[in-house]
Amino acid sequence: MMSALNDPNDDRSDNAAGDEPVDRNYRPSDAEPFMNPQQLAYFRKKLLAWKDDILRESHDTLVTLQNESLREPDVTDRASSETDWSLELRTRDRQRKLIAKIDAALRRIEDGEYGYCEVTGEPISLARLEARPIATMTIEAQERHERNEKISRDE
Repeated sequence: MMSALNDPNDDRSDNAAGDEPVDRNYRPSDAEPFMNPQQLAYFRKKLLAWKDDILRESHDTLVTLQNESLREPDVTDRASSETDWSLELRTRDRQRKLIAKIDAALRRIEDGEYGYCEVTGEPISLARLEARPIATMTIEAQERHERNEKISRDE
């Protein structure tokens, strides 16, 4: 079965339930009901694309690591290469953690909890979800959380 995501000539993608396609040019709006099926499909598509990009980059890193030797003849070049690879691997580790957050967001979409603050239960703004689709709190709740974290760290 070929989905619309696999067809480069199709301007649609499957929504969360797989029912109605979502237009590629669609953007969620405050003028429509919050977290309606089209919005959920839009964010699901966005999350899946983000995850695919991360996995593709990780695969490319692994291929490069397997094909390139870190045996530079010059000690300085070797140290530079090792530093570069250390940074690259640290980035991949952060992205591995990000994939777990993306998967959690996808589960919230399936469970009907996506887009609502885990602390207050209030809707998270569409602008925040657009910028950070893995957000679990409203900006206000996130700021409170960070202030409390800072206070407990300072004690």
